[in-house]
Amino acid sequence: MIPATGKLRVILYEYPFNEKIRTYLRLEQLFERLFVLIDRTSELDHHFALITLFEILSVSARAELKTDALKDLERQRQIMCNFRGNPDIAADVLEKLIDQIMACIADLNQAPNKLGRVLEENDWLKSVRSRTSIPGGTGNFDLPAYYAWQHHPSDQRRSDLCGWVETLLPMSNAIKLLLGLLRDSGSPQKIVAMGGQFQQNLPQGRTFQLLRLSVNPALGAIPEISANRLVASIRFVHQSVYDRVQANTADIAFELTLCS
Repeated sequence: MIPATGKLRVILYEYPFNEKIRTYLRLEQLFERLFVLIDRTSELDHHFALITLFEILSVSARAELKTDALKDLERQRQIMCNFRGNPDIAADVLEKLIDQIMACIADLNQAPNKLGRVLEENDWLKSVRSRTSIPGGTGNFDLPAYYAWQHHPSDQRRSDLCGWVETLLPMSNAIKLLLGLLRDSGSPQKIVAMGGQFQQNLPQGRTFQLLRLSVNPALGAIPEISANRLVASIRFVHQSVYDRVQANTADIAFELTLCS
């Protein structure tokens, strides 16, 4: 991710502190890719949209995913409700956010406990999915029905893809909202990694879930991050597509945000 910050372009890295947030981040990335691919028209784009859909089903196989998301949404609802009456908070913005959270909870409650269960019961999709793990396994001689589908008009393919994705939208919307709230919970701090190394003891009594790091790509510095509930460590390296990873021993300026 390379967002613009004023005139300065930075690369934003994110590091999850637990497996739940790791799963949220993976699904967010896959859903973003899926929606981009569906909006396109070529057969190849829609092929990879379907591959991405199968990846989403694999990542979301955890039975507790829906339960975790509902618990997190309810926790955020309670936090936001506690801000009611605070003169420093815009009441209309707060109520709109609470309504968004409530809508996500309602939609997710109506979704199947196992994300994508309806899709996994579709025999045609199962036949395609079973061949995608084989290199070149979706050729016309292996899956003539799939080959024929790829030759449908783009609007028809897009309609099929949107129909299959519809059952996944409650989870996509919930994850997008939860990660947005999580990212907004942190305050960025400007830091210099002396000699390309940085370590910070984390405040006790707080449970951090996500570390965000922004660095100028012109520095050629790639962060290798490790973190737990006690300490966050960052080691900057540099690498080209031809060379092995090497330590970057320069002083590296970056921005760090800890989100809880």
